[in-house]
Amino acid sequence: MQKLTIALISGGISVEREVSINSGNQVYEALDKTKYDVIRYDPKSDLLRLVSDSSNIDFALIILHGYYGEDGTIQGLLDLLDIPYQGSGVLGSAVAMNKFASKQLYEQSGIPTPPYIIIKKGDQVEYKTCVKRLGTPLIVKPVSGGSSIGISIVKSDEAYKNAVQAAFSCDDTVLVETVIEGIEITGGVIGNNDLKTLPIVEIIPDKSFNFFDYTAKYTKGATKEICPARIDDDMAQKAQTYAKMAHKALFCRGYSRTDMMLAGKEIYVLETNTIPGMTATSLLPLAAKAAGISFAKLLDKLIEFGIEEHRKIKDRKGGK
Repeated sequence: MQKLTIALISGGISVEREVSINSGNQVYEALDKTKYDVIRYDPKSDLLRLVSDSSNIDFALIILHGYYGEDGTIQGLLDLLDIPYQGSGVLGSAVAMNKFASKQLYEQSGIPTPPYIIIKKGDQVEYKTCVKRLGTPLIVKPVSGGSSIGISIVKSDEAYKNAVQAAFSCDDTVLVETVIEGIEITGGVIGNNDLKTLPIVEIIPDKSFNFFDYTAKYTKGATKEICPARIDDDMAQKAQTYAKMAHKALFCRGYSRTDMMLAGKEIYVLETNTIPGMTATSLLPLAAKAAGISFAKLLDKLIEFGIEEHRKIKDRKGGK
């Protein structure tokens, strides 16, 4: 069998660059070199080389996080270059990257999500107004972005003002949301038309963290992840159903991971990641491993799904 030439794209210019580089390094090590010739590209310096090499690339693995990686930008470039890639296309990537757009689509699809208020730069929305509508504590987030950058939990007027300012440093639109107290869980989905849900992962940040923030995510030993989650079968199935519903609602393809909160017998969907962390110990590979899918095999599957979807799209558009 002839090897596929894989463009492994990681790094980039978003604030999540270091996370992307780390994921890219581990993906590179895990890829089966008997199946793939892997060429690495960093969009910060290698975009022209990627374009120049495009006719010799069989597939691209996008291991980018944040702007210009998860938001549909690099996906659009690869579409223009006619290079298949894993995961969601331009539409799904852009929609899932925007928490406000995601919230609206969740609501339209009957997916429970915490109550929220949207604030744009120049809006004067006071803390007491948010508390009256949403209760307390509140969580303040930039509408776009990942890795919990720019996110704060607030319980006072002064903390609220600082949190909004911090969120506006990341985006020009801010989402203020009710904090759901409970068990943090996440559910992965893989596949194209035939979606497979993976076992639910329970996330337990160290008690020194208010929530699963950037430091808790990326500091070794700061968070415990348990898979399968220690929840009853009915709740696990419900969470898997919501993960699949969210995947479809946001026009995702190939794979996704949806973060949720379990409060009593209710589950609330927080957000959906179209390029979740892809180190061997990240949440989606952890769930895949619990389902009997190794990290290397998971990467094989994502490549297979991407090639299959690319062929379908070309057939629909009359491509050759």
